[in-house]
Amino acid sequence: MVYVLLTSEQKMDEFNLKQFVGTQNTAHEVLQKLLPVIKESRSVQLRDCGVTDEGCAALASALRSNPSHLREMDLTGNEMGVSGLNLLSDELKDLHCRLEKLQLRDCGVTDEGCAALASALRSNPSHLRYLDLSGNKLGASGVKLLSDLKDDPHYKPEMLDFKMLV
Repeated sequence: MVYVLLTSEQKMDEFNLKQFVGTQNTAHEVLQKLLPVIKESRSVQLRDCGVTDEGCAALASALRSNPSHLREMDLTGNEMGVSGLNLLSDELKDLHCRLEKLQLRDCGVTDEGCAALASALRSNPSHLRYLDLSGNKLGASGVKLLSDLKDDPHYKPEMLDFKMLV
């Protein structure tokens, strides 16, 4: 069971939950219960926590409800599907979204998920400066999309990492 107390005056700089052990349903329930804390955090780290499409829906909700507050999100080691990435990408398109750093290392991102992310970054190129997609299942079309994005004069990332799995 998870208990969180956060008053309206409190803000968290960093919310960090690493290697949460539980079923996918448990991980989703924990994310739902912690959503008020996540919404008020500037940095959210959910590494190896079993975040799936349902968890991405909760995180997209956090971005939607407080788009200018959350600046960093680390979802390394979670197996997200295309629909989850589409939900996150839709929120990244919002011009109010101020997310600056997104880590999706080893998350099973495919060319389709990569296309959604590239589209979002073209729609709102001014904020996200660090995107890590290393260790994912990118094919030639995903790599091309990211390479084109690196060369786009409107989007100048400080770091765009997309090493393919060998």
